[in-house]
Amino acid sequence: MPRSIDLIRASKLPSNMMPFAAKGALSVPPDENLEILVYLAKHNKIFGDLARLTLAGWDEKASLAAASDPKTAPEVLDYLIASENIRPKLLPALLENPSVPDGELAKLALSASAEFIRTMLQSARVRASDGILDALRSNPYLKGEEAVTVAKLIDAVESASATPVAGDVTKVQETATHGAESVEAMGAAADEEAGDVPEEAVSAYLAEHAAEIDAEKDKPFQPVGGVVDLLGPDYFPVVENRDMAEMAAEKATADATAAASRAAAKKLVDPGKRDNTVQKINRLDVKGRIQLAMKGNKEERSILIRDGTKVVALAVLDAPKISDGEVEKFALQKNVLEAVLRQIPLKRRFMKNYIVVRNLVSNPRTPLDLGLGLMKHLLTQDLKNISANKEVSETVRKLALKMYKQKLDQANRK
Repeated sequence: MPRSIDLIRASKLPSNMMPFAAKGALSVPPDENLEILVYLAKHNKIFGDLARLTLAGWDEKASLAAASDPKTAPEVLDYLIASENIRPKLLPALLENPSVPDGELAKLALSASAEFIRTMLQSARVRASDGILDALRSNPYLKGEEAVTVAKLIDAVESASATPVAGDVTKVQETATHGAESVEAMGAAADEEAGDVPEEAVSAYLAEHAAEIDAEKDKPFQPVGGVVDLLGPDYFPVVENRDMAEMAAEKATADATAAASRAAAKKLVDPGKRDNTVQKINRLDVKGRIQLAMKGNKEERSILIRDGTKVVALAVLDAPKISDGEVEKFALQKNVLEAVLRQIPLKRRFMKNYIVVRNLVSNPRTPLDLGLGLMKHLLTQDLKNISANKEVSETVRKLALKMYKQKLDQANRK
């Protein structure tokens, strides 16, 4: 015998029973009643308003049970976590429910109230997710100590993502909670990561792009934006480190502060490490850089994504170990080839990440046709932000403003 929800979906439930369905009064299990109400609220023009009212006052105990259960229908979980429907007492359960996608939590994080931000920062799952934390960082209600906490957690998670250890989820969460591990440990584990990529994946890419590789085989590494831009304003050539250290020491003495001395010393150590990575890449031909792009660590991918040779930069996006957090950053970069920005939406995994979509639309380097096509997926608040973003083209701003007003009108009519 078919369930009532199946009859409703097929428009086969007797019309005299529909008002009872919209009031949650059918003689069916609580989870099915909830599924019926959510379906009517989202898809039925006649009984949708009544179903939404019923859901707003639905029994808290039954709602909490649904929010906690990984077997709850995905449509119900999506409804409960939506920013316009979320109930404060259900949020902790929804945050830890593995069936609620990270993308939905990221959407909520973008516009969460101060109260919800506090709740989210108590969640182990949120504290260990680069994508959700990045969305929280964009929230206009994030202030003071909580903003500092989010920044520290993002640094910790990014450091942890460079050292994936199979099955060690607990270790990642502890790192997100208590801080990053040592730089030496990160580098060692990143090297271990590099050996995990199957040769078949690299061989397949090399074979697919053999003609392109042959045409570009002697082209050296030339990052988009130039080497100085790549290394950053704190870069010092390794051969000059001694002179720079003396200058930094003199400045520290003149300022008479130990803090300045420590900061200068740190400046001189970190760029040296970065320079070695760039030197390593500079020694490789196109084929070697492709292999490194697919088998290397996070730092190497972050440099090679900016390779001016298209076949190398695109290899980064095919790397088996690439994380969603990395792609979110690539989607926002202005110093990558246009081909990179065009390739990202062609991979379904990346397009399931809302932050990637938002960043592509916000990036002034994104081709106009691509940005306009992705805009329909944006939330109301992000459309408003883009309409005021003077870095993007006027065409993008105008369409964002138009779509923002349309969504406001639709919300007001409900």
